[in-house]
Amino acid sequence: MSGADSFPRQSARTRRFTLGEPRSFTVCADGSRLLFLRSLGGSDPRTALWALDLPDGEERLVVDPQSLEDDVPASERARRERVRESASGVVAYSADRAGRTVAFAAAGALRLAAVDSGELTEVAGALKVFDPHIDPAGQRVAYVSGRALCLVDLAGGGPRTLAKDPVESVSWGRAEHIAGEEMGRYRGCWWSPDGTSLLAARVDEASVAIRWISDPAHPDRAPTPLRYPAAGTANADVTLHLLGIDGSRLPIAWDVAALPYLARVHWSAAGPPLLQVQSRDQRRVVTLAVDITDGSTRQLHVDTDPIWVELFDGVPAWFGEAVVRIADVDGGRRLLVGDEPVTPPEIYVRGVVATDETGVVFTASYDDPTQVHVVRWSRDGIEPLTSEPGVHSASAGEGVVVVASAAMDRFGRGFEVRAPKTSRPLRSVAEMPIVAPSVRMLTVGARDLRVGLVLPRRHEPGLQWPVLLSPYGGPHAQRVLSARGAWLEAQWLADEGFAVVIADGRGTPGRDPDWERSIHHRLTLTLEDQVDALHGVAAVEPALDLGRVGIRGWSYGGYLAAMAVLRRPDVFHAAVAGAPVTDWSLYDTHYTERYLGRPQDEPDVYATNSLLDDALHLTRPLLIVHGLADDNVVAAHTLLLSQRLTESGRQHSVLPLTGVTHMTPQEAVAENLLVLQVQFLRDALTSRTPPR
Repeated sequence: MSGADSFPRQSARTRRFTLGEPRSFTVCADGSRLLFLRSLGGSDPRTALWALDLPDGEERLVVDPQSLEDDVPASERARRERVRESASGVVAYSADRAGRTVAFAAAGALRLAAVDSGELTEVAGALKVFDPHIDPAGQRVAYVSGRALCLVDLAGGGPRTLAKDPVESVSWGRAEHIAGEEMGRYRGCWWSPDGTSLLAARVDEASVAIRWISDPAHPDRAPTPLRYPAAGTANADVTLHLLGIDGSRLPIAWDVAALPYLARVHWSAAGPPLLQVQSRDQRRVVTLAVDITDGSTRQLHVDTDPIWVELFDGVPAWFGEAVVRIADVDGGRRLLVGDEPVTPPEIYVRGVVATDETGVVFTASYDDPTQVHVVRWSRDGIEPLTSEPGVHSASAGEGVVVVASAAMDRFGRGFEVRAPKTSRPLRSVAEMPIVAPSVRMLTVGARDLRVGLVLPRRHEPGLQWPVLLSPYGGPHAQRVLSARGAWLEAQWLADEGFAVVIADGRGTPGRDPDWERSIHHRLTLTLEDQVDALHGVAAVEPALDLGRVGIRGWSYGGYLAAMAVLRRPDVFHAAVAGAPVTDWSLYDTHYTERYLGRPQDEPDVYATNSLLDDALHLTRPLLIVHGLADDNVVAAHTLLLSQRLTESGRQHSVLPLTGVTHMTPQEAVAENLLVLQVQFLRDALTSRTPPR
């Protein structure tokens, strides 16, 4: 790292200090082998595949990314956008049960790595490869190419098409847009435990409207068509089929009309395949078991809620003859085995990590939503696997648990492999940041809002600073976490001359189901909580100058920032809104309808939560930033708001980012965008005349 490095440059170059950390763990060979990804350095975006043989082996490089090209096909770019993947090299892989062979895609080709020898081969004839999966026995690889699901037998014979329709709107083996973006289902095919068949999703997007994503900086290039299901419009028709390697095909039957969302698929040796399917209004989730002899399904559990039923990672899964799932019972978010809640209401269960014959490993929060812990449940009771204050996550299987731990008293995450005969660390080569945050964690207001306050390091008693709120503030994401790395950017912003306040309000996870559902039809409540958090912090910290308050955010945070200056100019004096949703009828079905219903059924709800009609009320400086290649929150959101502001004669600024998606992985863009935001806010708040 050069001596001239700045924090924005370092943060951009290290992908917010995630490069160099191990990730994507797979436990193989009955717990005697661990595979994982890690780049070769803290600023190297090329990810390598590593292996660790337990209990006494050394970490060894299996696939060196320097030997790979990264000419990524469009389908793979879309998948990486859904999972927010900004690295290159081996960014995803699939391993057989023994951990001997790994399949992955690179530059559109199918690559196979022999873990023991490190030999790397390319499968001839496998073209435009997307999302390959090797079967548990290590004999075959299934992958998507174009609209087809293909198969290659590793014993020879070359690739062949397993499923393809002549209809252009139909694809096999991939997740549709909303499955990857909103449901947390990123794949569309699942191998049987014996490797003789697959469950594959058939996706027909004929009824889904096309949006065209163009590149205005290159008008000679044709726009890219995107099948995007906006709120209230048709979704893709998704069905599931059992495909035999012999070419047989068996449709899986359930009431698709009543339960059109295929949310989860689980197939393991512990039992028959499990599905979770969801109604369009998301008030009903049904867990089904599949009979692979005739394609019929058997209903195991039904979860309902008058507002919505949440989806969770890692479930459903088998525990003996019972199904493990997560559901909201008696006011708590609880782990269930069969019909029995096995955790008390005061433990907020976040997701299941792994299930085996001995028990269930899961993540949860207790009385502090800023902390996340790893927990094991068994018939003997509940056993915490982490106790140190902080944010912990895990991967597990075959009796091995890999725990990743972050805390407030140190930088970065520590990684520990816990196996029956050993406990050992995994190496992280992430860069050390040049910023050391000092955070004051607070609980304020009548609703006990969790808030973090970061002041400039040069602060002295008696000084006052302009305030900068930097929230996400919406569902499914928290900003106020007991992890030092979560506060690096906030400290840099503070050192630029702000008192930085970050608050998690209603709708954010970690507390209880009612807290999350309270924003139903009322996303505007999230702004009320930001105002209350600001005033709550000011009541205990005189360093905040409430006459100079700015707010910045991205995505939902961008929506919140724009809403702040449009609806509460008495509180907020400047805003930077990045990739904001401005009209919810333009956003996708699964997310938007969960919170607002369908626009044709709830026009008043959509009008209340839209920002377009607020344009004539703008009296504060507003900078709107948007990537023109964004296929999630499309640039139309910003353009329509800007048009309304212009028609109302309201001064504002728009910063278009050429070739940038909803992420900003380009190093120069990410670095300078942070600097430009600070300059805008500093100018807007410094020039403001304090109130009389």
